Amino acid sequence: MGIHENTLKCLQIVTPMLPRCYPRMSRRFNFTKSEIDGLPIPDHGKREDYQDTKAAGLYLRISHTGIKTFSVLKRIKRGQLERVTLGRYPEMTIDQARRKTMEINLKISEGNNPAEIKRAARDEILFSDLFADYLERHSKQHKKTWMEDQEKYNNHISGTLGNKRLSAIDRSIISMLHSSITKQGHPIAANRILALISSVFGWAMSAGMWESNPALGIRRNKEKSRDRFIQGDELPRFFQAVADEPNETVRDYVLISLLTGARRSNVCSMRWQDINFDRAEWRIEETKNGTPQTVALSPEALHVLRNRKSDKSVFVFPGTGKYGYLAEPRKGWERILKRAGIDNLRIHDLRRTLGSWQAKTGASLAIIGKSLNHKHQNTTAIYARLDLDPVRDSINTATSAMLSAAGLKEPADVINIKKKTK
Repeated sequence: MGIHENTLKCLQIVTPMLPRCYPRMSRRFNFTKSEIDGLPIPDHGKREDYQDTKAAGLYLRISHTGIKTFSVLKRIKRGQLERVTLGRYPEMTIDQARRKTMEINLKISEGNNPAEIKRAARDEILFSDLFADYLERHSKQHKKTWMEDQEKYNNHISGTLGNKRLSAIDRSIISMLHSSITKQGHPIAANRILALISSVFGWAMSAGMWESNPALGIRRNKEKSRDRFIQGDELPRFFQAVADEPNETVRDYVLISLLTGARRSNVCSMRWQDINFDRAEWRIEETKNGTPQTVALSPEALHVLRNRKSDKSVFVFPGTGKYGYLAEPRKGWERILKRAGIDNLRIHDLRRTLGSWQAKTGASLAIIGKSLNHKHQNTTAIYARLDLDPVRDSINTATSAMLSAAGLKEPADVINIKKKTK
């Protein structure tokens, strides 16, 4: 039944004084995947034990339900036998079981109590528990993008690693997850998932909750810097598609994202109290790089904001989600791109679009860095000394150039283009 006759060897244990945890009869063979997969299922109410010939003390128990469980059975001082359950096959691989067996044998040889080892194995936390601790104790406290960590875990990590105990997670499992996401056509996302897993284990080590990081040493996919932005010949179609968007919140969100060059998370959570219409400024207290930012608002941006001004909500773009403001409108964005006939454009590319048009109209890299709140050790000091007026002039010039390329003349045209062209 899957095991060659010449690999089976009966080991009859007849001593009646031995503890009940010791198998009364087990068959010994070299554990391999094909051999284990071919083992017969015991009759109802029975179970069978098999012993590995490669790792001393490693056993596999099969119940009548077909569940296969690895364990270590070792005799300690005074002849007492202890069984330490390792994990279920195939969630725990043969190599993992053998490595764990060697670790337990070493601890026993050093005089450690197997009962304590057994309790430690039983109480070992799942990766889902570790991630929950990481999110609350680290990510939420130190990362503005902690919600992205939660989203990555829910979408890509939970189903693969969530229910695994930490000792069952090794480099091969994580590498397979990285490879799977890459093969789905998302090489950059695969790198981000790998980085998050590594960060979780790294934090666990610093917190004294685990002793190693199995994500280290896995080769990441090569990444190319993205340089996509809206080209001049695409602008007329883009503005028309935005104006035709039936959801005004989505329409205005896209326009403000383009006209300010702000990060999408900041635009989503934009508050009325942070906007000064008299000074034409938007104050962002917390940005991704940890520094506050004052955004110069062009006449076109001010027109969009005044047009939707409301005292009913704290947020400029209210939403029905957990935090009360708009989540990234992916479906609305897809509608706009489809109407415009534009491919390979992301919402984040709107930020790059403003910076690119600033460069086209002669703005210096320092001005662009200031307006987009870039942070770089070599240029941060220069950004800090810049006055907002040249930044405002650069944004207004770039905005005028974009609108001119789209055939628009007045600030109101960015939302009235539908009426204007029909």
